[in-house]
Amino acid sequence: MAESIYIPEAATKSEKYEAILPQIEALISSEKDTYANLANVAAVLKEGFGFFWVGFYLVKGSELVLGPFQGPLACTRIRKGKGVCGTAWEKGFTQLVPDVEAFPGHIACSSASKSEIVVPGFFKDEVWIVLDVDSDQLDDFDQEDQVYLEKMMNMLDRHCAPDFTP
Repeated sequence: MAESIYIPEAATKSEKYEAILPQIEALISSEKDTYANLANVAAVLKEGFGFFWVGFYLVKGSELVLGPFQGPLACTRIRKGKGVCGTAWEKGFTQLVPDVEAFPGHIACSSASKSEIVVPGFFKDEVWIVLDVDSDQLDDFDQEDQVYLEKMMNMLDRHCAPDFTP
């Protein structure tokens, strides 16, 4: 079990992702509990990048239900197709939102959130989880974040999704 993660402080965003992704894979491949893995991944992303909010919503029936997260209080349940998270679940692809106020139907769990990226995870071709990352800055996420966060979600899909039971 890892007790610390090395995150290079004076590095570019790409260098940080390159440094933490193999460490995340090592961390989650040695732990079988999905919730423990999600909690640690949220902590690594929050600490490594200083994001305003990082967390997971898990598909449970007709709703996304709040899972492990780092940051202020969050919405507990989100319906399919509602807000950025529900849209990522419904459409099955990453939602990159430079200004949450401009997103139709945005759910304001926190008025401090200004931009957002939501990445779905898949098990047997079905979305089982979404990663939600919020920033208190406008236009804080880009294609680089999308590429690396999608790689990270693929790791979670391989190591955690088979344990998932709705």
